Amino acid sequence: FLTMDGDRIREASFTGSGCCISKASASLLTTSVAGKTRAEVEQLFARVHEMVTTGQVRGDLGKLAVFAGVYKFPARVKCAILSWHALLAALKGDQQPVSTETENA
Repeated sequence: FLTMDGDRIREASFTGSGCCISKASASLLTTSVAGKTRAEVEQLFARVHEMVTTGQVRGDLGKLAVFAGVYKFPARVKCAILSWHALLAALKGDQQPVSTETENA
């Protein structure tokens, strides 16, 4: 769920079930995107996506850097990135279910 203030995310939250990686990623996402604009979130998504798929941490990702090792476990990459895809869909107003099946894991 997003509470927007114009183009800026005032607050983000989630409800859901899943593995510990997916829930931890969603939890850190909510604190990481608060106060950011849509453009800033898209840039952050790109950096997080690169990190979980390659292990490369570009710039200061704060607590999100804990997911840098996920790339070593390809089956878990989708777990770590699912909430980020849901965030982008929410920002676009897309209410369809989100899938990571097209992800290169």
